Amino acid sequence: MSIAARQAAIERTGWGNGFSLWQPRNACFWVYAGVVGYGLHYAYDLVGSQVRVYGPALATGCGIFAVYGLLLWWFTARIDRYSRQPRGLVIAGFVWGGLGATWTIAVHANTSMLHLYQKLLSQEFSLDWGAGLTAPVFEELGKGSGVLLLMFLAPRVVRTAYDGFILGAFTGLGFEVVEDVLYALRSAPDEFGSHQLATSLHTDVLRLLTGFTSHILYSAVFGAGLVYLLGTPGQRRRPVLGPVLMLTAMVLHFLWDSTTVLSGGDGLVVIVLMVVISLAAIAIVSTVFHIAVRPERDAMRAVMQPEVDTGVLTPAELDALAGGWRQRHRYRAAGGLRDRRRRRHRLAAAHDLADQIAAAGGHDTSRVRLTRSGLARLALPSREGP
Repeated sequence: MSIAARQAAIERTGWGNGFSLWQPRNACFWVYAGVVGYGLHYAYDLVGSQVRVYGPALATGCGIFAVYGLLLWWFTARIDRYSRQPRGLVIAGFVWGGLGATWTIAVHANTSMLHLYQKLLSQEFSLDWGAGLTAPVFEELGKGSGVLLLMFLAPRVVRTAYDGFILGAFTGLGFEVVEDVLYALRSAPDEFGSHQLATSLHTDVLRLLTGFTSHILYSAVFGAGLVYLLGTPGQRRRPVLGPVLMLTAMVLHFLWDSTTVLSGGDGLVVIVLMVVISLAAIAIVSTVFHIAVRPERDAMRAVMQPEVDTGVLTPAELDALAGGWRQRHRYRAAGGLRDRRRRRHRLAAAHDLADQIAAAGGHDTSRVRLTRSGLARLALPSREGP
């Protein structure tokens, strides 16, 4: 019964399936290549026309946000600890967010809509409400379209709302890093470029302080909502929850981009609004995460339960693998300082074993047995207790 449940969980989540972006017979591949290719061309032309004049500001911004992006990448990858996404898939999402959604979709759509607001309404309306009424729509749809394409490029991998959550987060990360560099470059000409490093660094600091609660969070919520809306073989459609989550991401984005006009221009109120919106965004994304991750945790438990039945793992180790950070901390702390490091290594080795089992479709292959033996070599001094 446990083996059957294991194989059913692997099939439902698509855990262990590979991904290749090169799919010339899939029309979605050519859409992806065309959008990203145009974005790369546009970015090259834009940056190339300014790099000689504002090279120091550009280099500084690229360096700062490269480090920032790596830290956020590490954090986003850390939360993907159950049926992990193939590396090529998350890189494809990141590239779409950084080149396709930014340079091909958002830049042109936002600019066109702002011009329409100016012509049809007024310059004042465009300045006050243009960003809030434009960016949340086109930027979230632009990033979400990347998740949609990847759903059809990797239908055997993207199976659950949690997959959409993770892909959305990586797509938002790519968008955010490139957008932050663009903002730094745009601020360099202030004061006729006489203090380009100072002005761009000021922009860099502001973006660093506020970036962790913006595009990554919005896109993660939007991506989960998109999978709920469309449904997959492993995720039943939820036609109410899906659109609600997608709209929620846009509303959060709207509120963030409209803080100045909503506050009436009062600097203190702007800060209060930014704090409140950030806390609300964190609370919402945390709630969506816990809703979307439940099937993933159930899948981890189903995949590794036979290892508990045969004595390879203890029940406490399975609870730590299939649980959240509290369960993992409780397991590591149970052995005291002396065994904490070994317990951490055992959890990592157990996760490697789960990945190998999933890649083998639940069968007991030579690679599975080799990984299992490596886990056995990390046995705790006493297997009694947690």
